[in-house]
Amino acid sequence: MPGSKTVEIPSKTRMFERFFPGMLMSDHLMPTYLPLPVTFDRGQGAWLWDDRGERYLDALCGISVTSLGHAHPEVTRAIHEQSERLLHTSNLYHIRNQQALADLLCDLSGMEQAFFGNSGAEANEAAIKLARLYGHGKGIDTPEIIVMEGSFHGRTLATLSATGNRKVQAGFEPLVSGFVRAPFNDTGAIEAIADNNRNVVAILVEPIQGEGGIRIPDDGYLAALRRICDDNGWLLMLDEIQSGMARSGRFFAFQHEGILPDVLTLAKALGNGIPIGACLARGPARDVFQPGNHGSTFGGNPFCSFVARRVVEVMRDGRLEQRAAALGERLAAGLRSAFDGKEGIREIRQRGLLIGIEFDRPCGELAQRALQQHRLLVNVTAERVLRLLPPLTLNDDELDELLRRLVACINSFMEQTT
Repeated sequence: MPGSKTVEIPSKTRMFERFFPGMLMSDHLMPTYLPLPVTFDRGQGAWLWDDRGERYLDALCGISVTSLGHAHPEVTRAIHEQSERLLHTSNLYHIRNQQALADLLCDLSGMEQAFFGNSGAEANEAAIKLARLYGHGKGIDTPEIIVMEGSFHGRTLATLSATGNRKVQAGFEPLVSGFVRAPFNDTGAIEAIADNNRNVVAILVEPIQGEGGIRIPDDGYLAALRRICDDNGWLLMLDEIQSGMARSGRFFAFQHEGILPDVLTLAKALGNGIPIGACLARGPARDVFQPGNHGSTFGGNPFCSFVARRVVEVMRDGRLEQRAAALGERLAAGLRSAFDGKEGIREIRQRGLLIGIEFDRPCGELAQRALQQHRLLVNVTAERVLRLLPPLTLNDDELDELLRRLVACINSFMEQTT
């Protein structure tokens, strides 16, 4: 148009170089991330080595994925064993490894059926579809699902629509309809919705909000949601993609309250780095999916299922939920001792090895400071919360080293930003 100006969109390479001068970045990757200036070459247990040979302590686990640490010998053995035997056939045929993994997960969780996909978002997509199908089966034409403010359920269109974070949704409108929002940890708000909305068929909630800042609800919250769902014929659907697999100090976070959900979603640590997700169902959610209702080409293939089964067996046999509880308590106690009464730190939240340190100011730069100055991998979420998700296999010396590096990093940050 006459008088209009062409706006140049900076390439990923130029954006990256602006933030990290001297680092090289391919312009052929879509700029969905601005990665920190390091490339890791190998790992062992809680440690990573970059391509220059520098060693780092991993307190993030790829965002709660490598909970058994890097290059765990049993996982490595399972990868080698199954890769030599069979990788993929598709779900057009019976898959023995998939059936064995379903049996194991259902036995540990109290659930009754499993569907396998490739990620947490796919697991939650399955849960959303299952809830809608359940609602239509009850004669509800426009079934709705209650979701929580501050939640995170994925980045597909349906799961980002369910997510309670406007930044994740911005630019992807129109969003998928059928979600009713409520404050997290507020049962009164859920009861008010129950009194006024006859289209609700399910609640989808994280027992502990991970991306929302390690927000831990009051004791009894999940039990109250269970009661409300029972009273109204709704499904209780728990997203344990980050909190599950022994990280919370129980094998599944819902077990802290002695309840059972109707739908449970898992991923992340389920494969210790091999992509796999699971949607488990029981009770009224059992048998909702029938042939043709849902599917996945790769989901639960012989390779991923075999490795995930070995991961779960290592966690179960090692009673790693107990180890996570003990390590988490010790780490939280050390942090509270170091920062008791320290101005600028609002709260330290902990459940097992899910730990969040909330600051009174944005602290996004802490991740880069920890990486470059202390050779420590951590993460910042919800702008003001430093998130720790270390391996469940940490030994005592490694935990002490993690605490030492972290305290030094935080003290330096606070001194320079006060």
